[in-house]
Amino acid sequence: MTSSRANQILNIPNILTLMRIAAIPLLAALLMSPSRSAGFWAAALFAVASITDWLDGFLARRMGIVTIFGKFLDPIADKLIVMAALIMILPFNRVPAWMVLVILGREIVITGLRGIASSEGIVIQASDLGKYKTIFQIVAILGLVLHYNYNWFFGVSHPLLTVNMHNIGMFFLWIATVLTVWSGGDYLFRFVRVIVR
Repeated sequence: MTSSRANQILNIPNILTLMRIAAIPLLAALLMSPSRSAGFWAAALFAVASITDWLDGFLARRMGIVTIFGKFLDPIADKLIVMAALIMILPFNRVPAWMVLVILGREIVITGLRGIASSEGIVIQASDLGKYKTIFQIVAILGLVLHYNYNWFFGVSHPLLTVNMHNIGMFFLWIATVLTVWSGGDYLFRFVRVIVR
């Protein structure tokens, strides 16, 4: 690999993407414990990783260094960290297994279809539905990882001031699941239409 080729691959946005992938084992290790403190640190790590997901795309466009490697790696990093978080909280019954199956199944199918389209030289752009799906997944996972009741008003203990993060996570996960199916169906429809043409 030439130095110019290496420099093209190892730019700042791609390094951020690689860091997101490198964070997955640490996230998984933190999520092996159901404790409140482990959940807090896992949520913090997941939040930082989610911010880098936005940041790497922003920097790539701003700096004019959008690469094929980055286009390939970025969505894979997103899917891996979401899959890791959902799978790791399954044993603690924080998320219904069928929802995890729907979300992961959709990601595998759409990634496969993207690969087929790409091999044919066809690019099917991600829709806004997919972007909304990702946002709701991130918020849902943060809530499910935090899981416990939290009091946000200067330590004053009162039921009206207590927030159950698990319930918030499940609320957003239901929306994310609906958007997962909807956006998957939308992509499949567009894929078939393009292939038929």
